[in-house]
Amino acid sequence: MDILRGLSQVPAGFGEPDGTVVTIGVFDGVHRGHQLLINRAVEEARLRDLPSVVMTFDPHPVSVFSPEDTPRALATFEERARLIGELGVDHLVVIDFRAELAGDSPEQYVRDTLVGRLRAQHVVVGENFTFGAGARGTAETMVDLCHKNGVEVTVVSLLDDGSARISSTAIRNELAAGNIEAARAYLGRPFSVTAPVERGAGRGGRELGYPTANQYVEYISALPADGVYAGWFTILGSETELKGDMLADVRYPAAVSVGTNPTFGDCRRSVESFVLDRNADLYDHVARVEFVGKVRDMVKFDSVDELLRNMARDVNRTRDILGIAQHPEKDWSE
Repeated sequence: MDILRGLSQVPAGFGEPDGTVVTIGVFDGVHRGHQLLINRAVEEARLRDLPSVVMTFDPHPVSVFSPEDTPRALATFEERARLIGELGVDHLVVIDFRAELAGDSPEQYVRDTLVGRLRAQHVVVGENFTFGAGARGTAETMVDLCHKNGVEVTVVSLLDDGSARISSTAIRNELAAGNIEAARAYLGRPFSVTAPVERGAGRGGRELGYPTANQYVEYISALPADGVYAGWFTILGSETELKGDMLADVRYPAAVSVGTNPTFGDCRRSVESFVLDRNADLYDHVARVEFVGKVRDMVKFDSVDELLRNMARDVNRTRDILGIAQHPEKDWSE
């Protein structure tokens, strides 16, 4: 999948000779509802022997019109692009609303961008889709305007799990409540955080026997409720060289703490991962942490000894949740 940053990077003659199939959205988290939409566009493109195009936005359009209401992201742009690419999309067109489209009427949006620039022959949108200046365009508007321009439109119904509609907002709410399993069900995979490993106070610390990889993402990313979780930890980058007994792009089991450090007075909210049975210098490397299950809520302990006893229990509970035994010699790269 190639990534085109802005309409100006879309080459002349894009989609020639027969056009493209386009779907549009922020796709924050690329959850199951988003996957349904994108998969439908990819299927339509393959049936018509046309390239598939996803048009997305970075930063989030809400940050342009109402910055104080900008939602915490469920994934970085890089993660979104990776997940979209894995669905078989041919082209990802990334729009910055600060520079493009924000003032376009629905008519201009369809005529100049979808038809004129992207050469859309078929457009796939969700039933709650809005577009154009002031979000005046709806899915019904898209059907009408595209029909006038000789373009077919598929409107995809929103996805629900029988009790709730699957949406990025619903996933954020489940995360805020610590409901990792519900968030996973909506996403179709474990919720994850991707960020550099930084130096920090640490809830464990090398001196306590529980060295942690610290990631600070609270201002840019949605996070689960404060607590301890079982998860998987991966240093990203096949070209990355690590000092220690870990390899890049290998998933390792980890006990993961989210929150501040009440025992040691650290007020920064962070993600701290204790990688089981491994020891490596991870500073300044980018890591992905996948949350699988909750171990316990966050508690302030009265002493370091009490903290250590609970951390030992946390590690054992993490092993149980992940279904692994204590095998320090295990080669996780296998």
